[in-house]
Amino acid sequence: MVSSDEYISNRAWLRDIVGGKNIVLRGVSALEFLQLFVGYASEKEVEVYSLDKIDCENIKFSIVASFEDIEYQKFGNVLCSTVNQVVNDMLSDFDNTDENALAEAMSKYYFSHNESFDGLSVKPQNKEQFEQMKEWAIAYYEVV
Repeated sequence: MVSSDEYISNRAWLRDIVGGKNIVLRGVSALEFLQLFVGYASEKEVEVYSLDKIDCENIKFSIVASFEDIEYQKFGNVLCSTVNQVVNDMLSDFDNTDENALAEAMSKYYFSHNESFDGLSVKPQNKEQFEQMKEWAIAYYEVV
């Protein structure tokens, strides 16, 4: 098992783990790849969408019938969920979400988009949770 501490960045580690495979980064792994979340030291688990399980010990699979309903981008040989996809996924499964990763990502999005969330397309079923998270995200980097 290869952990992230063997690489100069989590993005390089993720690229090496999933590059060239027919899988799409999701969740915290996607936020790290998109550089919206700094990540954790010595990470070992990668979250992905996949059409089927492949032989790789440190991948957490979310099996889907197709990638049609998943918004993703291609970066070289890596498929990664879009910011909209990741935010909606994490908001819809909030009980199992890394709230810190989501708050940091939303904060970086907010401040890199002229102090606005206008570009995010939040699904109606996630609006209430989004409203709760956005205040925390805006204040994420404030020094108390």
